[in-house]
Amino acid sequence: MRTPSRRAVLGAALAAAGTGILAACSDSMKGMEGMDHGKQAPAPAGFVRPDGPEVAAAEARRNPGAERKVALTATETTLDLGGRTVRSWAYGDALPGREVRATAGETLALTLANHLPQPTSLHWHGLALRNDMDGVPGVTQDPVRAGAAFDYRFALTRPGTYWLHPHSGVQQDRGLYAPLIVDDPKEPLAYDKEWVVVLDDWLDGVDGSTPEAVLSELSKGMGGHDMAGMGGHDMAGMGGHDAAGTAGPSRMLMGARSDLLGGDAGDVAYPFHLVNGRLATAPETFTAKPGDRVRIRLINAGGDTAYRVALGGHELTVTHTDGFPVEPAATQALLIGMGERYDVLVTVKDGVFPLTALAEGKGASALALLRTGGGAAPDASVRPAELDGRLVTAAQLTAAAGVRLPAKAPDRTVRLELTGGMAKADWAFDGRRYDPAQRHPVAAGERVRLEFRNSTEMWHPVHLHGHTFALVGAAGGGPRKDTAIVLPGTTLAVDFDADNPGLWMVHCHNVYHAETGMMTVLGYQA
Repeated sequence: MRTPSRRAVLGAALAAAGTGILAACSDSMKGMEGMDHGKQAPAPAGFVRPDGPEVAAAEARRNPGAERKVALTATETTLDLGGRTVRSWAYGDALPGREVRATAGETLALTLANHLPQPTSLHWHGLALRNDMDGVPGVTQDPVRAGAAFDYRFALTRPGTYWLHPHSGVQQDRGLYAPLIVDDPKEPLAYDKEWVVVLDDWLDGVDGSTPEAVLSELSKGMGGHDMAGMGGHDMAGMGGHDAAGTAGPSRMLMGARSDLLGGDAGDVAYPFHLVNGRLATAPETFTAKPGDRVRIRLINAGGDTAYRVALGGHELTVTHTDGFPVEPAATQALLIGMGERYDVLVTVKDGVFPLTALAEGKGASALALLRTGGGAAPDASVRPAELDGRLVTAAQLTAAAGVRLPAKAPDRTVRLELTGGMAKADWAFDGRRYDPAQRHPVAAGERVRLEFRNSTEMWHPVHLHGHTFALVGAAGGGPRKDTAIVLPGTTLAVDFDADNPGLWMVHCHNVYHAETGMMTVLGYQA
C-alpha cells in the first residue's frame, strides 16, 4: 500500500475540516505537476478576468518604472525567538522575513521560490496592484506548487507601510510574513531614525503545536467541549492533534474579554507574543540619542490578536494608517487589529523605555526596548502607564487633505453581514461560507459603499484587497484604510472608488475565521 505524503494528509484533513482556500487550491492543482509557475484561475462569465485586458490597461496607466529585483525563498527552518528555538516555515531563516523596500514609481520584480512541502502564494497586503499579482489561489492565480517558483511583477504607485504574507490556508500563522516598505521619493516628514516594528502571536513549533492543529480544533466548534467549570480560563493542556497527527496541547481560548473590542477578544491561546520575532524576555533594543525624532512603522502580523501599543514615558503622534497619511493626532496608546498598520512619530527622551504591545484581553504582552542612555532595562512584564491612557482609534482620525476621498453619493451599496460564532465555528458573510465562485458585482468607475453589519459576538478586522476605502462618517473626511475593525453589534460603512479591475477578496483578517468561511469576492463586471 502506498503511503501518502504529509502534504496529501494535510490537504485531505483540511478539506474535511471545511477550509476554504486550501480546498479550492487542491482542486486547482490537478494536472499542474509539470508547471513551474502559477497561472490565473478562470472567472465566471460576465466578470473581468485577473489577466484580462482591463487589468493590463490599468497597469499601463500606473506607468511602471525601473525594476527593483528581489528573490524570496519560502522554506522550512529553525527560528531563534530569543533563547527559544522552534521549527517553522519562514522566508529565509529570519523572523520577520527580510524587509522588502522599494520606492514609489518603481516596479517590484520579486521571484518567490517555494521550498515548502505545500503549495503557497504571496499576497501584498494593502497594495492597489494589478489583479493577477494579488496572490490568492483559486481566484487570481493557481498556487505555487512545492518545488516551483513564481515571478511577481507590478508597479508600485503609493508610498506607505505594507506587508506580505501567503494567502494559502493558515500558513500566515507560521513565520511566513515580512514588511514591505514603499518609500516616498518626496518624503514630507522629517525624522532622524526609522524603526519597523512587526507584532505577532506565536504557537508554531511550541510543544508540538501547528496552525493546522489549531484550525482543526477550532473547526470542531466549542459545542464538543464540556464548558462546565471552565471559569473563564483557556483550555491549554487538554490535548489535541494537528492535521498530520502530531500531538499538541489544546490552543482553544475562552474567557478573553476586552471592552475596547466589545467583548470576546479572541479564540486562540498563544504561548508567545513577539516584537520582530523576539520574546519579551530577550527583546530587541532600538538605540537613539535623546531628542531624536523617530518614525515607528507598526504592523500587526498576528493571526488572532489585537495589540494595544504604548511607548513608556512618551507620547506618540499618529501620521499614517494603512499607508495613507492622516492629520497628525497625539495619543498615548494605539489599538491595532490584525492586518492594520500605523505610523507614528516620537521625540525620544533620555533613558531606557519599554515599547509594549499588550495582547488585548489575553493577559500577555510583547516587548521591545528603546535605549537612549544608561540605566537598567525594565522587566519583561512591565506595563507602561500609557497603555491605560489616551487612546486614538481609526474613527477619530482624519485623512490628510491630499488623500481624502472626494465627497460623492455611492452608486452602489454592497451589504455584508458578518455571521457565525465559535459554538459551531461557522464564520461567514451572510450565513454563507466562502465559495471562490461567488461574486458581489461592482462596475468600473462606481463609488461603492461596503456596509459591514456584525451580528456576531466577536470583533472582526475586515480587509479589502486591491483598494483603499474611507471610513464613512468620520469628521472632516474619514481616514483611508484597507483593514478596519468591526465591533460586535455594530455596522461599519466604508466607501471606495472602483478603479482597479479584477476579482478582489474581502475577508476577516483573523486567519482562523477566514479559513472557516468568513471570506468573499468582489468582481468587476466585464
